[in-house]
Amino acid sequence: MTGTAAPFVADDYRARMERAARSAAEAGLAGLLVAPGPDLVWLTGYAPTAVTERLTLLVLAPGQDPVLVVPTLEAPDAAKATGASALTLRDWTDGKDPYAATAALLDAGGRFGVSDNAWAMHLLGLQKALPGTSYASLTEALPMLRAVKDTAELELLAAAGAAADAAFEEIRKVPFGGRRESEVAADLAGLLRRFGHSQVDFTIVASGPNGANPHHEVGDRLIERGDMVVLDFGGLKDGYGSDTSRTVHVGEPTDEERRVHDLVRAAQEAGFRAVRPGVPCQEVDRAARAVIADAGYGEYFIHRTGHGIGVTTHEPPYMIEGEEQPLVPGMCFSVEPGVYLPGRFGVRIEDIVTVTEDGGRRLNDTTREMVIVD
Repeated sequence: MTGTAAPFVADDYRARMERAARSAAEAGLAGLLVAPGPDLVWLTGYAPTAVTERLTLLVLAPGQDPVLVVPTLEAPDAAKATGASALTLRDWTDGKDPYAATAALLDAGGRFGVSDNAWAMHLLGLQKALPGTSYASLTEALPMLRAVKDTAELELLAAAGAAADAAFEEIRKVPFGGRRESEVAADLAGLLRRFGHSQVDFTIVASGPNGANPHHEVGDRLIERGDMVVLDFGGLKDGYGSDTSRTVHVGEPTDEERRVHDLVRAAQEAGFRAVRPGVPCQEVDRAARAVIADAGYGEYFIHRTGHGIGVTTHEPPYMIEGEEQPLVPGMCFSVEPGVYLPGRFGVRIEDIVTVTEDGGRRLNDTTREMVIVD
């Protein structure tokens, strides 16, 4: 699926809302309250053009039809959302109390899951209207709500990954030496858009010692011959995320640089090979981390091995020690070990991986070998 039209129909959103309501009941919740943001888009297809102080809230509860509380002036746009026919719109006008209107839909003594994007003023307004209610964030209450992707979602994620791969194949052809990080980052952002991304979330270009900072902010450092350069980039294509990292070298690397790069490549391969249904998330982290630690670089691998991806580029599940959530076919996440040597250089290699019935499948296919650039 490479077009720009929404790939989902109302029945897809209806099924998602029904599954979310069932999941809420299984978690002991009276329902879910979903504000504008990724969860609302995933559940309904509706993304307000502007998020303001006016309350917009999707109410999902077991045994009840979904209701979207929305300001009257935004109701026409909400009604155009693909999933609108699978829910009831309840609009409120300026001067009226939106919390009273919403309270009528809720169990006055219930505990509700609330999307992470909800504004504090809106949650406090509900608490005032219904002092007997209590709340938990969706990340806490239902962290796996969006984690398992269906076939259409997997196709979209694969297409986003292929587009990011195409951007890498082009960026490796441009000059690096003598140019600023910001110039290469601008080239990379342009390539992501050229290959179909509507949103570019990040284009990290971390050269030389800047590569030792995993979340380096692109700056005006001149890239020099002899630099290792970490490239980490991604965004949204047709509503689904890409995120990949490759580390290139300007000119020939030293033996140590090549050795560290080969080490990270081996760790990334070990993390990927650990992926299979039923394996706890932490085992992916352990597999990648063990390779680096056994080589004596354990203290220089300073972040988790991976994060989920879907309608956002970072979401549950997380590949990190202590996460015992078992992997399930359809989950998608990054596998991205790295080694960061302060003041010298860094190396990171990252693919998006999806869990299959008997293992894992990479959604990024560019070479993980050392790439030499000019």
